[in-house]
Amino acid sequence: MNKSFEEIWKAEERAARIHGWDFSHLDGRYTEETDLPWDFRALIEEYLRPDHRLLDMDTGGGEFLLSLGHPYGLTSATEGYPPNAALCRETLSPLGVDFREADCLEPLPFEDGRFDVVINRHGDFVPEELFRVLRPGGVFLTQQVGSKNDRELVELLLPGEPPPFPENHLEEQRRRFQRAGFVILRGDGAFRPIRFFDVGALVWFARVIPWEFPGFSVERCLPRLEEAQRLLERDGCVEGTIHRYLIVAQKPPLS
Repeated sequence: MNKSFEEIWKAEERAARIHGWDFSHLDGRYTEETDLPWDFRALIEEYLRPDHRLLDMDTGGGEFLLSLGHPYGLTSATEGYPPNAALCRETLSPLGVDFREADCLEPLPFEDGRFDVVINRHGDFVPEELFRVLRPGGVFLTQQVGSKNDRELVELLLPGEPPPFPENHLEEQRRRFQRAGFVILRGDGAFRPIRFFDVGALVWFARVIPWEFPGFSVERCLPRLEEAQRLLERDGCVEGTIHRYLIVAQKPPLS
């Protein structure tokens, strides 16, 4: 294997930092989520009215939230990862967004019945807390990464590594919401391809999501990266499968 590949991969490893939830470093070098059977933004827009109070949980750097264009004075957000929380204080708070640094697996720092709509894209949640902070008739919408996400890629680089969140699939999460008192308005799941067009992009990707690729490094996984390079040269890409699921759940209105 060409020594320059190892040098390129180690450079990608050193560059593997993420600001908010920004994957622009990989623009043109990989594809995913290009053909999900739902449009998460369009679904939010179906339920969100201009006078609604909106909460975005685990907002990252607020990138997706700001793209919705909801009135800042009616918008709240949480983020628990300290570097992203610092970014949110710089970008969201000056706009008038009510930002709170919070772990979404803990009690949410909001009063009962505050929100009309709560959204969560690939973040943590506790159904009972969602039920508490939603008003009667309020709606929670989430797109989640499922338990079988990227498994071929993990097996390629780290053979035998178990999935980190085996319970994270539509059927189990639907049951959790129903036990918490929600009505499920929609539940959907999907498996779609993820493709990398250079192995350096895969290195960067694996380094920024260590919960899926625990202990990954170029040095440790060099023979597996060389195999990935052979696959790329044969097939034109290194391909895996993403696992996503969608839940839209409503707190029952008052009768």
